Amino acid sequence: MALPSIASIALRSVPGAFILNSGIGKLEMDEGTAGYLHAEAVKGIPALANLESRQFGKLVAVGEIAVGGALLLPFVPNRLAGLALGGFSAGMLSIYFRDPEKTEEDGVRPSGAGLGLAKDSWMAAIAVALIAGVGGSGAKKK
Repeated sequence: MALPSIASIALRSVPGAFILNSGIGKLEMDEGTAGYLHAEAVKGIPALANLESRQFGKLVAVGEIAVGGALLLPFVPNRLAGLALGGFSAGMLSIYFRDPEKTEEDGVRPSGAGLGLAKDSWMAAIAVALIAGVGGSGAKKK
């Protein structure tokens, strides 16, 4: 197995650690927090309304742990880790763009309420880079 490149390590380690930590922190979330997160998620992905808040909260925690872990584990290929990160960031950006409170009147620039989700555009860009092969495994092609 080829060693990961510095670029690959940089692209994967920071969002991986951030998302993993976030997921671990959500494992023991209270009902109020789960309800808030669930209500926010339903704004972007209406089908999530079918889940109970507690169930949604556990799924988010486990999902974040899985995505963060995939990014941090060097044996997970960049493209697979990028797909996981891409799915995660797409869900977050869906909430951002579908909630008018999160953006300015132009529907793109973040409002004060949207700054926390606007950062997920960076994760989407990192996902594209991983999927496209930027920061490859470090193996030389012959």
